[in-house]
Order: sequence, then structure tokens, then C-alpha cells
Amino acid sequence: MSEQTWKRLSKFVLMELLKTLLAIGAGSFLGGAGRFLVSMAMKSVSKGFPWATLAVNLVGCFLIGLLWGVFNKNGTEGSNWALFLTVGLCGGFTTFSTFSKEALVMLQGGNIWGFAGYVAISIIAGIALVALGYFLVR
Repeated sequence: MSEQTWKRLSKFVLMELLKTLLAIGAGSFLGGAGRFLVSMAMKSVSKGFPWATLAVNLVGCFLIGLLWGVFNKNGTEGSNWALFLTVGLCGGFTTFSTFSKEALVMLQGGNIWGFAGYVAISIIAGIALVALGYFLVR
């Protein structure tokens, strides 16, 4: 491959990567803003229990399931539009939706031990690490 061809190919790959990152970033912005707006809207009912977080997590899980189904059915899971909506929007709205989808993929693939380990470690270690971080600065 000539040097000029290599440069053109590299430029093309970088431009495609940039488009993908911009799509994910735009989705993340909208998802994060949406999560904030839901939290603000539910502030009065969230006293004593994190209703807004629960609502965001459940809505995000349902939404990523719908989107995953549509993009999987159409064979477009890796498209920038799919990444904008799933990784970006849903990921910015709630990473719990991504966690739930990944766990389901393992379960559907018959990886029961991987599923159980992923779920248990994510929840138990996640809570433990939040506590550790909190107590380290306290």
C-alpha cells in the first residue's frame, strides 16, 4: 500500500471514529440532561426514597430493550444512529440500562455463571466501592 493510500485510509478511519464519538457524545448529553430533568421534576416525591433514580433506571432499561430489539432486527446495531440512541442517550440517561442488557445477553447465551457473577459483583462490589470512596474522604 502506498504512503498516500495509507494516509487517505487513516484520515477516513479517523473521520468515521470522530463521527461515531460525536454521535455518542450528543446522545450522552441528551440522556444526562434528561436524567437531570426527571430528577428535578420528581424532587417533591423523592423524599426518603430515590424514586427519580428508580424511574430513570426502569425507563432506561425498557428503552434500551426496545432499541436493541429494533436495531438487532434490522442488523444495524453498530450504526451511528444505534450508538447515538443506545450507548449515548440510554448510557447518558442511565448506565443501569447497559448493565441490564449486558447481563441479559450473557443469560441468553447460556452463560449462567458469567451472568450470576457479573450481576453479583457489579451490585455488591459497586455498593462496597461507593462506601469505600465515601469513607476514604470522610
